[in-house]
Amino acid sequence: MRTTVAFLMTLAALSGPLMAQESKPVPKDSLRVSIPGCTKGYIFTAGKRTEDEPGNVDVPPGVHMRMNGPKNLINEIKAHEGSMIMLTGLVKKGQFQPGGVGIGGGVRIAPAPAPTGGIGIGAGVSQVFIDVEGWRQINGSCPSR
Repeated sequence: MRTTVAFLMTLAALSGPLMAQESKPVPKDSLRVSIPGCTKGYIFTAGKRTEDEPGNVDVPPGVHMRMNGPKNLINEIKAHEGSMIMLTGLVKKGQFQPGGVGIGGGVRIAPAPAPTGGIGIGAGVSQVFIDVEGWRQINGSCPSR
């Protein structure tokens, strides 16, 4: 009897991580993307898509994205700097379009010049963010600077 209870408890403990691997639902204002590219610190630079690693969204090569995610996952990715990776995560819809991010109803939020007539910090530059869910190493190497 005790071995049966111990077996059932072990089975329940091992099945927990399997259930956690199901992908989370994607919010209405976001897209789940897989993008090939390279990293340096917290910055991911989209690379050229190839036939064997096409990705699933039209991200122009050279786009820089700020990675957000659990620290241990980001540190894992940072340990592979210099190698091509396929990054999977969530991005807000419209971040890759010029003119800022659409928030609905035809309204877009974009950087603007400073009201004093000078150039404000970050004017004309918008940061693209990706909430990292996972990654894997792919063939290729990153260009050195």
